[in-house]
Amino acid sequence: MPFMFRSYTETMNDILLHRCKTTTLWLSLLLLSACVTLPSTQQRGDTAKQLARSHHWQAELIQTSHFDLLSYQPMQHTKETLLTVYIEGDGLAWLTKNIVSADPTPINPTGLKLALSHRHGNTVYLARPCQYTGGSKARNCNKHYWTDSRFAEEVIASSNEAINSLKAEFGAEQLQLVGYSGGGAVAALISARRDDVTRLITVAGNLNHQAWTTYYNISPLTGSLDPADYRQQLARIKQVHFVGSDDKVMPPFLAQHFVASLPSSTQAKVIIVPSQAHRCCWDEIWSDLVI
Repeated sequence: MPFMFRSYTETMNDILLHRCKTTTLWLSLLLLSACVTLPSTQQRGDTAKQLARSHHWQAELIQTSHFDLLSYQPMQHTKETLLTVYIEGDGLAWLTKNIVSADPTPINPTGLKLALSHRHGNTVYLARPCQYTGGSKARNCNKHYWTDSRFAEEVIASSNEAINSLKAEFGAEQLQLVGYSGGGAVAALISARRDDVTRLITVAGNLNHQAWTTYYNISPLTGSLDPADYRQQLARIKQVHFVGSDDKVMPPFLAQHFVASLPSSTQAKVIIVPSQAHRCCWDEIWSDLVI
């Protein structure tokens, strides 16, 4: 079974309390590094591979001008005018509050699970730069691309190139982009520079990272583009932004403020899903939400 978690801190403490039988928060934090082992990069990659295979999907490595991006897609597909592309979240960007991961490959590939739950039409999955391809050892990768520069120009440009390749491969004419968490920002930024995106869908998406980092008083994403700066370009695109009422990572008001700031002519809405948190378990309800 794939590793599922609510948030890094919550899950690590839960595992710690279970395995180490600690009785105080101080002791649990002291023993954290000794008692908890995260899935290796290989194990994380195997999780995604097994999920894909169980749905008869296969991997494809797409070489772009800057990064190599991993895609999963059905082994067989029909030619249709619309292609839906799911973009993964930030993955394992941080090991702790102060320690950056050497490889952002996700523990729980929510974006892939959502793609596999999509009911209608041709659908593909696109990982973020450096995920599944070697982390900091992959071509042109370094830790900035999953921390402060996670939405850098080269990240968006390469993801856009990969989508061009997928669109041609599937013989599609139009696109629907779906982004989970940080993948929502990538999907929005790509949509802002294309004229073939019929609908933008985000799931717990980061639509204004400046507002997000300010709200939580965390380091700004200084090397990143921000969807909030492209409101005019996004105004022509239909948008649906799903957020969980219990999301403590991307609180609903952030998406609501983003949509409220769009030009009044924009066809955009926020759908708040009751009792839903940030990570677990969007894929279990996704087929009932997405149209």
